[in-house]
This record gives sequence, structure tokens and C-alpha cells, in this order.
Amino acid sequence: CEPDESIREAMDTSKPENRLLPILSLLFTATLWGVIWYPLRLLAEQGLAGLWSGLISYGAVLSLFLWVPVRERASLQRNYLPFALMGLSAGWCNVAFIMAVLDGNVVRVLLLFYLSPFWAVCLGWFLLDERLDRQSLLVFAIAVVGALVMLWDESLGMPWPRDSADWLAVSSGFAFALSNVFVRRLQDVSVLLKSTGSWVGVVVVAASWILLSHTGFPEVGPGVLFAAVALGLCGFLVMTFTVLYGVTRMPVHRSAVILLFELVLGAVSSLLLTDEVVLPREWLGGFMIVAAAWLAARIHARDET
Repeated sequence: CEPDESIREAMDTSKPENRLLPILSLLFTATLWGVIWYPLRLLAEQGLAGLWSGLISYGAVLSLFLWVPVRERASLQRNYLPFALMGLSAGWCNVAFIMAVLDGNVVRVLLLFYLSPFWAVCLGWFLLDERLDRQSLLVFAIAVVGALVMLWDESLGMPWPRDSADWLAVSSGFAFALSNVFVRRLQDVSVLLKSTGSWVGVVVVAASWILLSHTGFPEVGPGVLFAAVALGLCGFLVMTFTVLYGVTRMPVHRSAVILLFELVLGAVSSLLLTDEVVLPREWLGGFMIVAAAWLAARIHARDET
């Protein structure tokens, strides 16, 4: 009994030293996601469209990790279908998000993206057989009402996404929730392989979109292309690993709340760097969506205890 007790004591003393780094990691990730729209818009102003920015940036990251599927081909073969669906959903999530923040209001896009808890409830019901209790139904209702308030458009006469950027933001949040469902099913697949799969998905989705839309390669200088590669290696790559580090080292409910910091950074950066205006009803609807996400995290925390 004494060795086991000493091990527990050693683990307890190490916990305070390890708790801060995952939190800082997630805050760093949320900060990058909250401001990543700005370099993307700078690249677009130089002639590099969002699809090509995504393809080049994520392609540069993927080129460094092509060896991973080869090394872990046995795990890939056992989980081919859910792995492919995870990669495609993650790919659409990232590409749609890039296109949305380039064409739409940054804060509005971020808030609509964070309807993902709403989609997670729906997908959990149908795909994971997770049933809702009364509190979960309340969270569900708050998210729906928040979305209706935010999307209300007098000219349309009904709450509905008003443009392509809104639709892309909503679909990105849905794809994010869907990819998380498949991540949960891929318990025996390494984080590195799942990360590589998500990068493959981005490249496939971006390349397919480019081919279907007949978007030719933009006439830009080597400096712009180098900047896109640097954004991938210094931005998207770092963001992927920091979020994985943080999420895997703390409870899901806690990481979900911390990542909402992205909304704050997105709002502040858009107000400082653009002339965008967020309407009061959009703030109200967004607040309800964030409140629903926070309540969902509290329910998850209660269920874990």
C-alpha cells in the first residue's frame, strides 16, 4: 500500500505545476483563431483568394507529415471509413470558416460558428444515441432562440442566414461538431494520425472547390506565396498542436469554455482593425449562444462528478 500511496502523493504534488500550461495553450489557440482572419484578408488583398490560401497553407503543413499515414497504415486500414468522414468534415469546417471570415462580418461569423453545441446535441442524439435531459433541452432551446434573434432580418421577414458568409459559418460549425463525433469514435487512432487526416481533408476540400469553381491560380508574387506557407507552418500547424495539447490534458467542459475566448479576440480585433458594425440584436443572439455553450459545459461537469 505504501508505494501506491507515495505515487498518489507524487501525482498530487505535480498537478499544480501541470494545470497552467494546458490553460495557456488553449488561450493561445483561441487568440490565434480569433485573429487569423486578418492575415487571411491581407493575403486576399494581395490577390491570393481564400481557397488558394487554405490549399497552400495546409498543403505546406501536410507535406511535413505525409509519412504519418504510411507509418500507421494498419490503424488507418482498420478505421478507413470513419477516418475519411472525419477528415472531410474537418476539411469543410476549416475551408468554410476561411471563406466565411473573408466575405462576412467577423464577429457574426464567429458567433454563428459557435452554434456547434447545438449541432453536437443533434448529432449526439442520432449518431451516438445520447438522450437529452431537461437541462440539456433548456440549453438546446437557448441556442435556437439565440440563433433566431441573431439571424432576424426584417427584409426577409423570417430568421434565416442572410448571405453566403452566414451559410458558410453555420455549415462550418456543423462540420466541426460532426468531426468531433468521428474523433470520439476513433479512440484507437493516434492524435498525430487524426491531425494529418484533418489536414488531408482541408487540402481535398479546397482543391475540389477550386476545380469545381474553375478558379485559376492567382497571379501573385513569390512573397505572397511564401507568406501563405508561413501562415500554415507558423499559424495553422501551431494552432492544431496547441489545441490538441490543451484539450487532451483537461476535462472537455473546461476546454470548451476556455476556447470561447476566441469570440472575445475576434470581436476586439474586428472592431480595431475594420469598420464592421455589430447590431445590438446580433450581440444579444450571440450572448445567448455563448450562454448555451457555457451551460452545456456546466451540465457536462455535473455529469462527470
